Amino acid sequence: MEMRKKKLPIGIENFEELRKEDFYYIDKTGLIVELLHNWGAVNLFTRPRRFGKTLNMSMLEHFFRVDGDKRIFDGLDISRETVLCEGHMGKYPVISVSLKGIDARVYETAYQMAAQVIIDAAAKYYFLLESEKLNEHDKAAYRKLLDDNMNEGTLGSSLRRLSGMLEKHYGTKVIVLIDEYDVPLAKAHANGYYDQMISLIRSLLGEVLKTNNSLKLAVLTGCLRISKESIFTGLNNLKVLTIADERFDEYFGFTDKEVRELLEYYEVADHYEEVKRWYDGYQFGNEEVYCPWDVLNHCDRIRSEPHVQPENYWINTSSNDAVKRFIQESANATTKREIERLVAGEVIMKEIHQELTYSEIYQTIDNIWSLLFTTGYLTQRGKAEGRQMKLAIPNLEIRDIYVTQIMEFFKDNVREDGDTLNRFCDALQNENAENVEKIFNDYLRKTISIRDTAVRTDMKESFYHGVLLGILGVKNRWGISSNREMGEGYADILAEPDTGDMGIIIEVKYAHDGDLDAACREALKQIEYTRYEDDLEDDGVENILKYGIACYKKRCKVMLAEKQIK
Repeated sequence: MEMRKKKLPIGIENFEELRKEDFYYIDKTGLIVELLHNWGAVNLFTRPRRFGKTLNMSMLEHFFRVDGDKRIFDGLDISRETVLCEGHMGKYPVISVSLKGIDARVYETAYQMAAQVIIDAAAKYYFLLESEKLNEHDKAAYRKLLDDNMNEGTLGSSLRRLSGMLEKHYGTKVIVLIDEYDVPLAKAHANGYYDQMISLIRSLLGEVLKTNNSLKLAVLTGCLRISKESIFTGLNNLKVLTIADERFDEYFGFTDKEVRELLEYYEVADHYEEVKRWYDGYQFGNEEVYCPWDVLNHCDRIRSEPHVQPENYWINTSSNDAVKRFIQESANATTKREIERLVAGEVIMKEIHQELTYSEIYQTIDNIWSLLFTTGYLTQRGKAEGRQMKLAIPNLEIRDIYVTQIMEFFKDNVREDGDTLNRFCDALQNENAENVEKIFNDYLRKTISIRDTAVRTDMKESFYHGVLLGILGVKNRWGISSNREMGEGYADILAEPDTGDMGIIIEVKYAHDGDLDAACREALKQIEYTRYEDDLEDDGVENILKYGIACYKKRCKVMLAEKQIK
């Protein structure tokens, strides 16, 4: 009888639940060891979304907190560090808050959400009201932290006050954990109340991290490193650990060895190559890492359907604004070429600024490069030379996000250029192959083309196919059908102009050797095998035009088949 496998921890962010409910766990407890051997008073980890920040914070909370269940660490790496465990495990009051949920359209609502986060954090220590170590004045101050209507002064000083009371009660300094500290700032920036939110977060964090004698150690996580001036002013004991840092580089994300072991455990090791191509490729410090969210999701799917294709699990979980803005801002030819080179798997050298404020993020294209790097849409290759970094798209999944956004951008642009497009459609109807070719060539030059040595020919064809459909889409009164799904897999397009007595059949070919003429003839030959023509004739359409279009990089050739006299 086969052993029951552990459950895959998809979306499980509570460390205790993960350990008690028999989920598969990739051991990251080395993070605690390294933190204790070598800690700054305040440590900020910046990592892209979906790299296990919240689970690591939950692990820290359960390790340090006074009433934690120590058995959940049995058998993990940390349990071998006996001296360290005796000195620190279960020894501290812990204040743990996540700012992830503070997401509102207006400041008032965001403020109430922040107050609720503080109330929840304080309410865990309700017994302080009974504590003999606290006097009446302390208890009155504690009650204020449970009040829905607390004012900004109370909210700003709340975490510092709470840590003071906990120190009094336990006689021990306090550990403070703040997860996703920058989410409220991102939301505030998007919704136009950034200045108010900055001052709230600045006082909340400033007081608890800077002027707080009760603090033993603090850990913060976020996506971006917000520049010191705007939040951490005067915080001299801040240690920032970004994706470029070699310290702690293996504790967020899965390493190659961890992924191999995971796939072997679930008996899907034959999928290793595709998992690597799709979800690996991030470089944090010196460590090559996979995105854990994707690996777990994909492993889960291939266990039940072994033949399923890899897919994009990121796209549903985060907004791809950064990539969208990048492509929209790429007005100049240089950036366009750089995007093409990235999508083709090449490396681009750029100067990266890790410290940004939200108001600067989209101000210049250089800042967008930095944003793409810190949020995981680009990663570094090799060693940085000063601020200059070699940047690349990490893997096929993220590349897919770029390609999707490039196509979206193209479709939006096409809509604005009705004139040219109408000329294109007229040329098609008027059997003017030369003009069709000229206008299509102009378009290819303007768009960001997806040329990639690693990509199969049929995928390249589908790019040009998409561009053509985008152009034809301008004629909303025409019937447009695309025959991608036909038995033989031919990628034909049938356009039926609104005059009703004409059918235009187009076949797109990618000339992988650059021979456009041959590819055109091949395309025309393929049209002979389709059923379109028969269907049209059955409908009594007499005027049937057949176009073969061959594409290679940014060039195309168009041929019109001669009509047979019936």
